[in-house]
Amino acid sequence: MKKKKRKFKRSFKIFVAVVVAIVALLCISRCRGGSENEGKSLPESRMPHLNDSLTNEKSNFDGAAEMDSLIAKYLKRWEVNGAQLAVSRNDSLVYAKGYGWAEKEKNDPMRPSNILRIASVSKLITATGIMKLQEKGKLKLTDHVFGPQGILNDTAYTNAITDKRYFDITVDDLLRHKAGFTRYAGDPVFSTRYIMMQNHLSTPPDHHALLQIVLKRHLGYQPGGDMQKYCNIGYLLLSMIIEKRSGTTYEQFIQREVLQPAGCFGFKIAGNYYKDRHPGEVKYYMHKEAEPIQEFNNSGRMVVKCYGENDITSSAGAGAWCASAAELCHFISAIDGDAHYPDILTAQSVQTMTKDMGEHRFSIGWNFTPTGKPWTRTGTLSGSSALVVRYPDTNQCWVLITNTSTWKGQGFAKDTMALFEKLRQKYGASMRPLGVDFAFTK
Repeated sequence: MKKKKRKFKRSFKIFVAVVVAIVALLCISRCRGGSENEGKSLPESRMPHLNDSLTNEKSNFDGAAEMDSLIAKYLKRWEVNGAQLAVSRNDSLVYAKGYGWAEKEKNDPMRPSNILRIASVSKLITATGIMKLQEKGKLKLTDHVFGPQGILNDTAYTNAITDKRYFDITVDDLLRHKAGFTRYAGDPVFSTRYIMMQNHLSTPPDHHALLQIVLKRHLGYQPGGDMQKYCNIGYLLLSMIIEKRSGTTYEQFIQREVLQPAGCFGFKIAGNYYKDRHPGEVKYYMHKEAEPIQEFNNSGRMVVKCYGENDITSSAGAGAWCASAAELCHFISAIDGDAHYPDILTAQSVQTMTKDMGEHRFSIGWNFTPTGKPWTRTGTLSGSSALVVRYPDTNQCWVLITNTSTWKGQGFAKDTMALFEKLRQKYGASMRPLGVDFAFTK
Protein backbone atom coordinates (compact mmCIF):
# COMPACT_ATOMS: atom_id res chain seq x y z
CA MET A 1 0.00 0.00 0.00
CA LYS A 2 2.80 2.39 0.94
CA LYS A 3 4.56 1.48 -2.32
CA LYS A 4 1.45 2.42 -4.29
CA LYS A 5 1.16 5.77 -2.45
CA ARG A 6 4.83 6.59 -3.12
CA LYS A 7 4.39 5.66 -6.78
CA PHE A 8 1.25 7.83 -7.04
CA LYS A 9 3.00 10.81 -5.41
CA ARG A 10 5.99 10.43 -7.75
CA SER A 11 3.72 10.25 -10.81
CA PHE A 12 1.72 13.25 -9.62
CA LYS A 13 4.89 15.29 -9.10
CA ILE A 14 6.06 14.38 -12.61
CA PHE A 15 2.65 15.37 -14.01
CA VAL A 16 2.74 18.73 -12.19
CA ALA A 17 6.30 19.35 -13.38
CA VAL A 18 5.30 18.64 -16.96
CA VAL A 19 2.30 21.00 -16.75
CA VAL A 20 4.44 23.75 -15.22
CA ALA A 21 7.04 23.29 -17.95
CA ILE A 22 4.41 23.51 -20.69
CA VAL A 23 2.87 26.65 -19.18
CA ALA A 24 6.32 28.21 -18.84
CA LEU A 25 7.16 27.43 -22.45
CA LEU A 26 3.88 28.95 -23.61
CA CYS A 27 4.54 32.11 -21.60
CA ILE A 28 8.07 32.40 -22.94
CA SER A 29 6.83 31.87 -26.48
CA ARG A 30 4.19 34.53 -26.08
CA CYS A 31 6.61 36.99 -24.51
CA ARG A 32 9.15 36.42 -27.25
CA GLY A 33 6.60 36.69 -29.99
CA GLY A 34 7.48 40.33 -30.70
CA SER A 35 11.19 39.75 -31.13
CA GLU A 36 10.86 36.49 -33.06
CA ASN A 37 8.33 38.01 -35.43
CA GLU A 38 10.18 41.28 -35.88
CA GLY A 39 10.13 42.21 -39.54
CA LYS A 40 7.39 39.65 -40.28
CA SER A 41 3.98 40.82 -41.35
CA LEU A 42 0.70 39.48 -40.05
CA PRO A 43 -1.76 38.18 -42.62
CA GLU A 44 -3.52 41.07 -44.35
CA SER A 45 -6.92 39.68 -43.34
CA ARG A 46 -6.06 40.36 -39.67
CA MET A 47 -5.20 44.01 -40.29
CA PRO A 48 -7.73 46.85 -40.21
CA HIS A 49 -7.62 48.71 -43.53
CA LEU A 50 -8.00 52.48 -43.64
CA ASN A 51 -9.78 52.31 -47.01
CA ASP A 52 -12.50 50.07 -45.57
CA SER A 53 -13.52 52.75 -43.08
CA LEU A 54 -13.86 55.65 -45.54
CA THR A 55 -17.00 57.16 -47.04
CA ASN A 56 -17.70 60.56 -48.57
CA GLU A 57 -20.22 61.28 -45.84
CA LYS A 58 -17.53 61.34 -43.14
CA SER A 59 -15.91 64.44 -44.65
CA ASN A 60 -18.45 67.04 -43.62
CA PHE A 61 -17.73 70.43 -42.08
CA ASP A 62 -19.03 73.98 -42.38
CA GLY A 63 -18.17 74.97 -45.90
CA ALA A 64 -17.72 71.42 -47.25
CA ALA A 65 -20.47 71.82 -49.86
CA GLU A 66 -18.92 75.04 -51.13
CA MET A 67 -15.48 73.42 -51.29
CA ASP A 68 -16.90 70.41 -53.15
CA SER A 69 -18.44 72.73 -55.71
CA LEU A 70 -15.09 74.45 -56.34
CA ILE A 71 -13.34 71.11 -56.78
CA ALA A 72 -16.03 69.80 -59.13
CA LYS A 73 -15.69 72.90 -61.33
CA TYR A 74 -11.93 72.55 -61.32
CA LEU A 75 -12.07 68.91 -62.43
CA LYS A 76 -14.62 69.74 -65.12
CA ARG A 77 -12.36 72.47 -66.51
CA TRP A 78 -9.53 69.96 -66.80
CA GLU A 79 -11.86 67.29 -68.24
CA VAL A 80 -11.09 64.84 -65.43
CA ASN A 81 -13.55 61.94 -65.11
CA GLY A 82 -12.72 61.06 -61.52
CA ALA A 83 -10.45 62.09 -58.68
CA GLN A 84 -9.77 61.70 -54.97
CA LEU A 85 -8.77 64.38 -52.50
CA ALA A 86 -7.41 63.60 -49.05
CA VAL A 87 -6.12 65.96 -46.36
CA SER A 88 -4.38 65.23 -43.08
CA ARG A 89 -3.45 67.57 -40.25
CA ASN A 90 -1.13 66.65 -37.39
CA ASP A 91 -1.07 63.17 -38.92
CA SER A 92 -4.84 62.71 -38.55
CA LEU A 93 -7.10 62.37 -41.56
CA VAL A 94 -9.45 65.37 -41.76
CA TYR A 95 -10.80 64.97 -45.30
CA ALA A 96 -11.17 62.13 -47.82
CA LYS A 97 -13.59 62.24 -50.73
CA GLY A 98 -14.07 60.89 -54.21
CA TYR A 99 -15.29 63.09 -57.08
CA GLY A 100 -16.75 62.09 -60.40
CA TRP A 101 -16.49 58.53 -61.65
CA ALA A 102 -14.40 55.49 -60.81
CA GLU A 103 -15.87 53.99 -63.99
CA LYS A 104 -18.13 56.27 -65.96
CA GLU A 105 -19.65 53.61 -68.24
CA LYS A 106 -20.96 51.66 -65.26
CA ASN A 107 -22.16 54.74 -63.34
CA ASP A 108 -19.73 53.74 -60.62
CA PRO A 109 -18.90 56.83 -58.52
CA MET A 110 -15.41 57.57 -57.23
CA ARG A 111 -15.11 56.73 -53.54
CA PRO A 112 -12.34 57.62 -51.09
CA SER A 113 -11.71 53.87 -50.78
CA ASN A 114 -10.88 53.29 -54.47
CA ILE A 115 -7.24 52.82 -55.45
CA LEU A 116 -5.50 54.52 -58.39
CA ARG A 117 -2.10 54.47 -60.06
CA ILE A 118 0.18 56.97 -58.33
CA ALA A 119 2.92 56.98 -61.00
CA SER A 120 6.20 58.58 -59.85
CA VAL A 121 4.95 59.12 -56.32
CA SER A 122 6.09 55.47 -56.17
CA LYS A 123 9.65 56.82 -56.01
CA LEU A 124 8.99 58.12 -52.51
CA ILE A 125 8.10 54.59 -51.41
CA THR A 126 11.22 53.15 -53.05
CA ALA A 127 13.45 55.78 -51.45
CA THR A 128 12.00 54.89 -48.06
CA GLY A 129 12.88 51.25 -48.75
CA ILE A 130 16.49 52.22 -49.45
CA MET A 131 16.66 54.20 -46.20
CA LYS A 132 15.30 51.14 -44.38
CA LEU A 133 18.09 49.01 -45.82
CA GLN A 134 20.65 51.57 -44.68
CA GLU A 135 19.20 51.51 -41.15
CA LYS A 136 19.50 47.71 -41.17
CA GLY A 137 23.16 47.96 -42.17
CA LYS A 138 22.52 46.34 -45.56
CA LEU A 139 23.96 49.25 -47.54
CA LYS A 140 25.19 52.84 -47.37
CA LEU A 141 24.15 55.71 -49.62
CA THR A 142 27.82 56.14 -50.50
CA ASP A 143 28.09 52.55 -51.79
CA HIS A 144 28.96 52.18 -55.47
CA VAL A 145 26.37 50.53 -57.66
CA PHE A 146 28.57 48.88 -60.33
CA GLY A 147 31.95 47.21 -60.52
CA PRO A 148 33.44 44.23 -58.64
CA GLN A 149 32.93 46.00 -55.31
CA GLY A 150 29.53 47.45 -56.27
CA ILE A 151 26.10 46.24 -55.25
CA LEU A 152 25.05 45.17 -58.75
CA ASN A 153 28.37 43.44 -59.35
CA ASP A 154 27.18 40.65 -61.66
CA THR A 155 29.80 39.86 -64.28
CA ALA A 156 27.22 40.37 -67.05
CA TYR A 157 26.75 43.98 -65.91
CA THR A 158 30.45 44.72 -65.44
CA ASN A 159 31.33 43.26 -68.84
CA ALA A 160 28.64 45.34 -70.56
CA ILE A 161 30.12 48.65 -69.35
CA THR A 162 32.22 50.62 -71.81
CA ASP A 163 31.87 54.05 -70.18
CA LYS A 164 34.02 53.81 -67.03
CA ARG A 165 32.04 56.61 -65.39
CA TYR A 166 29.43 53.97 -64.49
CA PHE A 167 31.79 52.79 -61.78
CA ASP A 168 31.46 56.20 -60.07
CA ILE A 169 27.69 55.94 -59.57
CA THR A 170 26.58 55.72 -55.93
CA VAL A 171 23.23 54.86 -54.38
CA ASP A 172 22.82 58.52 -53.44
CA ASP A 173 23.34 59.54 -57.08
CA LEU A 174 20.45 57.29 -58.14
CA LEU A 175 18.20 58.68 -55.40
CA ARG A 176 18.86 62.29 -56.46
CA HIS A 177 18.85 61.79 -60.26
CA LYS A 178 22.58 62.60 -60.44
CA ALA A 179 23.83 59.31 -61.88
CA GLY A 180 24.54 60.49 -65.43
CA PHE A 181 21.40 59.06 -67.04
CA THR A 182 19.39 61.18 -69.46
CA ARG A 183 16.26 60.79 -71.57
CA TYR A 184 17.79 62.11 -74.79
CA ALA A 185 17.39 58.69 -76.45
CA GLY A 186 14.14 58.00 -74.60
CA ASP A 187 13.54 56.84 -71.06
CA PRO A 188 14.61 53.17 -70.98
CA VAL A 189 11.83 52.28 -68.56
CA PHE A 190 9.15 53.59 -70.91
CA SER A 191 10.74 52.86 -74.31
CA THR A 192 10.22 49.11 -74.35
CA ARG A 193 8.99 48.84 -77.95
CA TYR A 194 11.92 50.81 -79.36
CA ILE A 195 14.42 48.86 -77.26
CA MET A 196 12.94 45.61 -78.57
CA MET A 197 13.29 46.80 -82.17
CA GLN A 198 16.81 48.16 -81.72
CA ASN A 199 18.02 44.95 -80.09
CA HIS A 200 15.98 42.50 -82.22
CA LEU A 201 14.06 41.12 -79.23
CA SER A 202 10.88 39.08 -79.62
CA THR A 203 9.72 39.72 -76.04
CA PRO A 204 10.12 42.67 -73.67
CA PRO A 205 13.41 42.50 -71.73
CA ASP A 206 13.29 41.76 -68.02
CA HIS A 207 15.15 44.04 -65.61
CA HIS A 208 18.44 42.18 -65.98
CA ALA A 209 18.36 42.19 -69.79
CA LEU A 210 17.30 45.83 -69.86
CA LEU A 211 20.16 46.85 -67.58
CA GLN A 212 22.72 45.07 -69.77
CA ILE A 213 21.37 47.01 -72.76
CA VAL A 214 21.46 50.34 -70.89
CA LEU A 215 25.01 49.77 -69.62
CA LYS A 216 26.31 49.63 -73.20
CA ARG A 217 25.31 53.27 -73.66
CA HIS A 218 27.45 56.24 -72.70
CA LEU A 219 26.34 58.38 -69.78
CA GLY A 220 25.23 61.92 -70.47
CA TYR A 221 27.35 63.54 -67.75
CA GLN A 222 29.67 62.76 -64.85
CA PRO A 223 27.82 61.07 -61.95
CA GLY A 224 27.81 62.80 -58.58
CA GLY A 225 28.60 66.28 -59.89
CA ASP A 226 26.43 69.37 -60.06
CA MET A 227 24.29 68.12 -62.95
CA GLN A 228 21.01 66.31 -62.47
CA LYS A 229 18.55 64.89 -64.98
CA TYR A 230 15.25 63.29 -64.03
CA CYS A 231 15.21 59.73 -65.36
CA ASN A 232 13.20 56.68 -64.30
CA ILE A 233 15.99 54.17 -64.86
CA GLY A 234 17.66 55.27 -61.62
CA TYR A 235 14.70 54.17 -59.52
CA LEU A 236 14.40 50.92 -61.43
CA LEU A 237 18.02 50.27 -60.44
CA LEU A 238 17.13 51.10 -56.84
CA SER A 239 14.39 48.46 -57.04
CA MET A 240 17.01 45.94 -58.16
CA ILE A 241 19.32 47.04 -55.34
CA ILE A 242 16.53 46.44 -52.83
CA GLU A 243 16.11 42.92 -54.18
CA LYS A 244 19.85 42.23 -54.13
CA ARG A 245 20.42 43.42 -50.57
CA SER A 246 17.14 42.15 -49.05
CA GLY A 247 17.18 38.70 -50.65
CA THR A 248 13.52 38.98 -51.60
CA THR A 249 11.42 40.62 -54.30
CA TYR A 250 11.05 44.37 -54.43
CA GLU A 251 7.31 44.20 -53.76
CA GLN A 252 7.65 41.78 -50.84
CA PHE A 253 10.31 43.89 -49.16
CA ILE A 254 8.35 47.13 -49.55
CA GLN A 255 5.14 45.57 -48.26
CA ARG A 256 6.81 43.94 -45.25
CA GLU A 257 9.39 46.55 -44.25
CA VAL A 258 7.83 49.83 -45.38
CA LEU A 259 4.09 49.82 -46.00
CA GLN A 260 2.84 47.41 -43.36
CA PRO A 261 4.93 48.92 -40.54
CA ALA A 262 3.43 52.27 -41.60
CA GLY A 263 -0.07 50.78 -41.29
CA CYS A 264 -0.72 50.95 -45.06
CA PHE A 265 -2.33 47.79 -46.42
CA GLY A 266 -4.12 48.96 -49.58
CA PHE A 267 -1.06 49.60 -51.77
CA LYS A 268 -0.73 47.34 -54.83
CA ILE A 269 1.58 47.03 -57.83
CA ALA A 270 -0.40 48.18 -60.87
CA GLY A 271 -1.29 46.02 -63.85
CA ASN A 272 -0.97 47.11 -67.47
CA TYR A 273 -4.49 46.48 -68.74
CA TYR A 274 -8.10 47.00 -67.77
CA LYS A 275 -8.44 43.27 -67.06
CA ASP A 276 -5.52 43.47 -64.61
CA ARG A 277 -7.22 45.89 -62.21
CA HIS A 278 -7.19 45.12 -58.51
CA PRO A 279 -10.44 45.00 -56.49
CA GLY A 280 -11.52 48.59 -55.94
CA GLU A 281 -9.21 49.97 -58.62
CA VAL A 282 -10.65 52.58 -60.97
CA LYS A 283 -10.80 52.68 -64.76
CA TYR A 284 -8.33 55.05 -66.47
CA TYR A 285 -9.14 57.51 -69.25
CA MET A 286 -7.30 59.58 -71.81
CA HIS A 287 -8.18 63.16 -72.75
CA LYS A 288 -10.35 63.61 -75.83
CA GLU A 289 -7.54 64.39 -78.28
CA ALA A 290 -5.50 61.28 -77.41
CA GLU A 291 -4.86 58.86 -80.28
CA PRO A 292 -4.37 55.08 -80.02
CA ILE A 293 -0.74 53.95 -79.93
CA GLN A 294 1.18 50.75 -80.62
CA GLU A 295 1.38 48.31 -77.74
CA PHE A 296 4.61 48.37 -75.70
CA ASN A 297 5.41 44.71 -76.44
CA ASN A 298 5.71 45.38 -80.19
CA SER A 299 2.69 43.22 -80.99
CA GLY A 300 1.55 45.71 -83.62
CA ARG A 301 -1.79 46.06 -81.85
CA MET A 302 -3.14 49.59 -81.42
CA VAL A 303 -4.18 50.32 -77.83
CA VAL A 304 -5.52 53.13 -75.68
CA LYS A 305 -2.42 54.79 -74.21
CA CYS A 306 -3.39 54.18 -70.59
CA TYR A 307 -3.83 50.44 -71.26
CA GLY A 308 -0.80 49.21 -73.13
CA GLU A 309 1.48 52.11 -74.08
CA ASN A 310 3.89 51.27 -71.24
CA ASP A 311 4.87 48.25 -69.18
CA ILE A 312 3.80 49.86 -65.91
CA THR A 313 4.14 46.70 -63.83
CA SER A 314 7.81 46.32 -64.76
CA SER A 315 8.56 49.93 -63.85
CA ALA A 316 8.52 48.71 -60.23
CA GLY A 317 9.88 51.34 -57.85
CA ALA A 318 9.96 54.01 -60.54
CA GLY A 319 6.19 54.21 -60.98
CA ALA A 320 4.17 51.03 -60.46
CA TRP A 321 2.24 51.51 -57.21
CA CYS A 322 -1.53 52.01 -56.75
CA ALA A 323 -3.09 53.52 -53.63
CA SER A 324 -5.89 55.72 -52.37
CA ALA A 325 -5.28 59.39 -51.62
CA ALA A 326 -6.12 58.74 -47.96
CA GLU A 327 -3.52 55.99 -47.66
CA LEU A 328 -0.95 58.21 -49.33
CA CYS A 329 -1.61 60.79 -46.60
CA HIS A 330 -1.18 57.96 -44.12
CA PHE A 331 2.14 56.93 -45.65
CA ILE A 332 3.45 60.51 -45.57
CA SER A 333 2.61 60.68 -41.88
CA ALA A 334 5.01 57.78 -41.29
CA ILE A 335 8.01 59.47 -42.96
CA ASP A 336 7.52 63.20 -42.27
CA GLY A 337 9.34 63.65 -38.96
CA ASP A 338 6.19 64.84 -37.19
CA ALA A 339 5.67 63.49 -33.66
CA HIS A 340 1.89 62.98 -33.86
CA TYR A 341 2.29 59.61 -35.62
CA PRO A 342 5.39 57.43 -35.16
CA ASP A 343 7.71 57.40 -38.16
CA ILE A 344 8.97 54.13 -39.60
CA LEU A 345 12.36 55.77 -40.22
CA THR A 346 14.82 57.25 -37.76
CA ALA A 347 14.96 61.01 -37.39
CA GLN A 348 18.34 60.97 -39.13
CA SER A 349 16.91 59.13 -42.15
CA VAL A 350 14.00 61.57 -42.43
CA GLN A 351 16.42 64.50 -42.23
CA THR A 352 18.58 62.97 -44.95
CA MET A 353 15.59 62.49 -47.24
CA THR A 354 14.21 65.99 -46.69
CA LYS A 355 17.37 68.09 -46.50
CA ASP A 356 16.99 71.32 -48.47
CA MET A 357 19.42 70.88 -51.36
CA GLY A 358 18.91 74.36 -52.78
CA GLU A 359 16.66 75.71 -55.49
CA HIS A 360 15.44 73.08 -57.95
CA ARG A 361 17.73 70.37 -56.52
CA PHE A 362 16.09 66.99 -56.02
CA SER A 363 15.60 65.62 -52.52
CA ILE A 364 15.56 61.87 -51.84
CA GLY A 365 12.26 60.42 -53.06
CA TRP A 366 10.58 63.81 -52.94
CA ASN A 367 10.78 66.32 -55.77
CA PHE A 368 11.75 69.22 -53.50
CA THR A 369 11.73 69.84 -49.74
CA PRO A 370 12.68 73.52 -49.26
CA THR A 371 13.03 74.69 -45.67
CA GLY A 372 9.86 76.33 -44.40
CA LYS A 373 8.07 75.81 -47.73
CA PRO A 374 5.81 73.04 -49.09
CA TRP A 375 7.35 69.65 -49.84
CA THR A 376 6.18 68.25 -53.18
CA ARG A 377 6.00 64.92 -54.96
CA THR A 378 4.34 64.60 -58.38
CA GLY A 379 3.47 61.64 -60.57
CA THR A 380 2.11 61.34 -64.10
CA LEU A 381 1.25 58.39 -66.34
CA SER A 382 -1.07 58.05 -69.30
CA GLY A 383 -4.50 57.99 -67.67
CA SER A 384 -3.54 59.19 -64.20
CA SER A 385 -1.79 61.89 -62.21
CA ALA A 386 -0.94 62.35 -58.55
CA LEU A 387 0.19 65.27 -56.43
CA VAL A 388 1.38 65.20 -52.82
CA VAL A 389 2.04 68.48 -50.99
CA ARG A 390 3.04 68.71 -47.34
CA TYR A 391 2.77 72.14 -45.69
CA PRO A 392 5.11 72.59 -42.71
CA ASP A 393 3.43 75.82 -41.56
CA THR A 394 0.14 74.05 -40.74
CA ASN A 395 1.41 70.46 -40.61
CA GLN A 396 -1.07 69.51 -43.33
CA CYS A 397 -0.68 67.09 -46.21
CA TRP A 398 -2.87 67.40 -49.31
CA VAL A 399 -3.11 64.62 -51.91
CA LEU A 400 -5.00 64.60 -55.21
CA ILE A 401 -5.07 61.58 -57.56
CA THR A 402 -6.96 61.45 -60.88
CA ASN A 403 -7.93 58.65 -63.26
CA THR A 404 -7.67 60.83 -66.39
CA SER A 405 -4.82 62.24 -68.46
CA THR A 406 -4.81 66.00 -68.74
CA TRP A 407 -4.16 68.05 -71.85
CA LYS A 408 -1.57 70.43 -70.43
CA GLY A 409 0.95 68.03 -68.96
CA GLN A 410 2.90 69.57 -66.06
CA GLY A 411 0.54 72.55 -66.05
CA PHE A 412 -1.96 70.45 -64.14
CA ALA A 413 0.37 69.99 -61.16
CA LYS A 414 1.09 73.72 -60.93
CA ASP A 415 -2.59 74.58 -61.25
CA THR A 416 -3.50 72.00 -58.59
CA MET A 417 -0.95 73.43 -56.16
CA ALA A 418 -2.61 76.83 -56.62
CA LEU A 419 -5.98 75.20 -55.92
CA PHE A 420 -4.60 73.53 -52.78
CA GLU A 421 -3.33 76.88 -51.51
CA LYS A 422 -6.71 78.51 -52.10
CA LEU A 423 -8.66 75.70 -50.44
CA ARG A 424 -6.42 75.29 -47.41
CA GLN A 425 -6.43 79.02 -46.68
CA LYS A 426 -10.21 79.12 -46.85
CA TYR A 427 -11.25 75.72 -45.44
CA GLY A 428 -8.19 74.05 -43.92
CA ALA A 429 -8.81 75.22 -40.37
CA SER A 430 -12.49 74.17 -40.49
CA MET A 431 -11.78 70.52 -41.26
CA ARG A 432 -12.15 68.16 -38.32
CA PRO A 433 -10.64 64.69 -37.75
CA LEU A 434 -12.80 61.99 -39.30
CA GLY A 435 -12.56 59.71 -36.30
CA VAL A 436 -10.25 57.46 -38.30
CA ASP A 437 -6.85 58.35 -36.86
CA PHE A 438 -3.92 56.73 -38.58
CA ALA A 439 -2.97 55.12 -35.29
CA PHE A 440 -6.12 53.00 -35.66
CA THR A 441 -4.55 51.14 -38.56
CA LYS A 442 -1.14 50.52 -37.05
